Amino acid sequence: MHSLRARLTLVNLALLALGIVAATVVSLMGMRHYLLDSVDSELIASRNALQGAGLTRKQIDSLSAIGALREQFEPDKTGASTLPPPETILVALDAKGSPISFAGVAPTERQRGLAAAVDDPAALTRSDEMAELSLGGDPYRTTGARLGDGTYILMATNTEAVRDGVKKALRFDLAFGTVLLALLALLTMLGAQHRLRPLEDMVETASSIAEGDLTRRVPAGRDRVTEIEQLRVALNSMLHQVESAFETREHSAAQLRRFVADASHELRTPLSAIRGYLQLYDKGMLREPAERTRALARMNAEADRMGRLVDELLTLARLDQQPQLRMSPVDLSRLVRDAADDLRAQQPQRPLAVRADGSMIVQGDESGLRQVVGNLLANVRAHTPAEARVRVELARGNDEGGGRGGGGDRGGGGGGTVWLRVEDEGPGMSPEDADRIFDRFFRAVGGTESVETASGETDGPGGARPVGSGLGMAIVQAVVASHGGRVTVRTAPGEGLVVMVALPADARTIGP
Repeated sequence: MHSLRARLTLVNLALLALGIVAATVVSLMGMRHYLLDSVDSELIASRNALQGAGLTRKQIDSLSAIGALREQFEPDKTGASTLPPPETILVALDAKGSPISFAGVAPTERQRGLAAAVDDPAALTRSDEMAELSLGGDPYRTTGARLGDGTYILMATNTEAVRDGVKKALRFDLAFGTVLLALLALLTMLGAQHRLRPLEDMVETASSIAEGDLTRRVPAGRDRVTEIEQLRVALNSMLHQVESAFETREHSAAQLRRFVADASHELRTPLSAIRGYLQLYDKGMLREPAERTRALARMNAEADRMGRLVDELLTLARLDQQPQLRMSPVDLSRLVRDAADDLRAQQPQRPLAVRADGSMIVQGDESGLRQVVGNLLANVRAHTPAEARVRVELARGNDEGGGRGGGGDRGGGGGGTVWLRVEDEGPGMSPEDADRIFDRFFRAVGGTESVETASGETDGPGGARPVGSGLGMAIVQAVVASHGGRVTVRTAPGEGLVVMVALPADARTIGP
């Protein structure tokens, strides 16, 4: 298995090698064609000079004719010679094509070989194309001329120099191409290492995440490439979502474990109390009627407490499943007034101010919203002294101005939100407890006062244990969230608690 860097290098080398081979072939063919064309031009010039002179072989044999021929073949003013180059072989042929003496010199062995290699001398004299011959292993370019008496003159020029030049050029191209390929391989490896560094960072990041470090992210490179940068951004976004999902799962798992532990503890407490009283009764230790009456009352109270706890757990379970609510227009001010009347009946001595004038219509489930208002006031009743002042306000607006002194609409105009504000002057809460107020089974213990429960026990701020199951505010938040609203709190030790509930207003909201 090859690395991506090696594959890129091999691909670049293969492409460059093909380019070098193609360029070498084209250049060598062009070079050979140019050199052979130069040789052919000299041969054609010599042939035209011989044929144009109109001499016969006998005239050429005579000394005077030779002298005249030399003068005629002197270089012209342009410097071009009409004589064949020194590498040229000349041989005279008679009408039958047999070699004969020329200029008083008998034909040599190489001249006879040239004559034997040419089948049709007359065709060479009529054609401008050169014939390719091989004499003694050497390449020759051959043409022919016809003298005035019908004698044929064959001229062949050695092209070994051309072949040597092409070979030298080929060796040079191969050497230069090899150096170029090696240089390209080095540059490609370095460039690929630089360009693929972001991918290596991604591999390192993925390995670190696989080992458990979910906070790792792919760093941004200095030389950003569009595609790699897009991949980096997408990968970091995915890693962020994975980390968030993992944290959410861990948080949910921790909440579930704490919920199960708290639920088990809360259910075990009343069961233990009921079991204890039953054991006392079974052993005959409750002899007096008053003792039996008190034990029966305590068992009934614990059974009621356990029943309320189970009902609240079922309510939260249903809300967690996001059930389909029975939505209808609900007058929130009516629910507030009803809950306030319940609080006055339970604690007549408590100072209670209610500002819920006019209709405040919201779209919601009436039973759920009634439970929200009831839980908020029950929380005040259970966790604040009986003489602590309570204010309940409803207002319409787009901000927290729906509460006291906020400047929101009070019965007039049409805001997009209905605000329910419940404020008490109780002992308040610490910031740490306020952060956990919506946690299930969370109950803050504090204050100096006490309240009486239905069973006659001392609970609440001054008692031995906090009253309630610790699910009331969790239910409030879940119900409000299912209606598309939100709940916020503001508190400090000794400054009371302010709970603000924001619910979307119904389009049919009307003023007072």
